[in-house]
Amino acid sequence: MSFKISDAILYEDDYLVAVNKPSGLLTIPDREAVPGLRNLLQERYGAIFTVHRLDRDTSGLVIFAKTEEAHRHFSKQFEERSTRKIYNGLVLGTPFQSEGVVNEPIAEHPTKKGIMTVWRKGKESITEFTVLERFRLYSWMQFRILTGRTHQIRVHMKHLGHPVVCDPLYGDGKPVLLSEFRKKFTLGKFEEERPLLNRLALHAAALTIQNVDGKELTIEAPLPKDMRATLQQLRK
Repeated sequence: MSFKISDAILYEDDYLVAVNKPSGLLTIPDREAVPGLRNLLQERYGAIFTVHRLDRDTSGLVIFAKTEEAHRHFSKQFEERSTRKIYNGLVLGTPFQSEGVVNEPIAEHPTKKGIMTVWRKGKESITEFTVLERFRLYSWMQFRILTGRTHQIRVHMKHLGHPVVCDPLYGDGKPVLLSEFRKKFTLGKFEEERPLLNRLALHAAALTIQNVDGKELTIEAPLPKDMRATLQQLRK
């Protein structure tokens, strides 16, 4: 992955740095010691503190604190759920309601490692959703998560019967192909169709927090190229 950290920084001040994370990059190193976004920031800034994380395959906004004091300040807001977290995603099909709330507890799957599931004894998990645009096969949606459970949006959308596009764990994992919705699509004899989107169609789009100086701060992360291109083709 050719990725320059300087190109991905959306905002920084004395307390925090906000990054538009590409899909496929870990937020923090995993057990196999595969480096993540934090390592790249440590090379640039020295001390850096993880406040929250995104799934490896989700793109979008992640903030890191620059001091221990700032780390405590921001972490507390995530724990107390006083932040406002907005995501965008492409899902399969169209939800029956154009907006609503999924309030279903989530727990780790009893037998499948690394998979989460809706389970009545799980932790409280609340996702607000709005359908922004409807297409024949897909819907473009906005989510606001009021709790921060692992894979929360992905699990809740599967529960609604409209998993996130290209989700290998909770959906069919299939890429978005132009030939699926473009009637006059043709390929040369020896050409292989390249997917428009070949990764989890979920993006952390905006975050509102209270900065260390007491001022409210909203940071937005523009959509990555693959998602923009997919939407452009779907709208045609």
